[in-house]
Amino acid sequence: QVQLVESGGGVVQAGGSLRLSCTASGNIFMINTMAWYRQPPEKAREYVAFINRRDIAATYAESVKGRFTISRDNARNTVYLQMNSLEPEDTAVYYCYVRAILLGRESESEYWGQGTQVTVSS
Repeated sequence: QVQLVESGGGVVQAGGSLRLSCTASGNIFMINTMAWYRQPPEKAREYVAFINRRDIAATYAESVKGRFTISRDNARNTVYLQMNSLEPEDTAVYYCYVRAILLGRESESEYWGQGTQVTVSS
């Protein structure tokens, strides 16, 4: 199995910055996709950003383009989300998501972190 440990959430004023981290551990052979999702209060979970192992290309939701940056450290099985120019609308629980191949397996499985709260005050 894979365990995902997130950190970096907190309370910040509008216009401020936060950096989220998520480290995966377990019987991992390779992690392909790493991504961040978020769930605002009383709303459905939504995609934020995605980064692929092979080409390191990243994609973003329109609402965060130009403000958020996703990156990864494959040696540490860690994905980051740098969030700048935060807005009250960014308030949500942020979840790490990975698709990984475990040792001895051939296919990918998906895993979710426990979530970290980000609150942006106006």
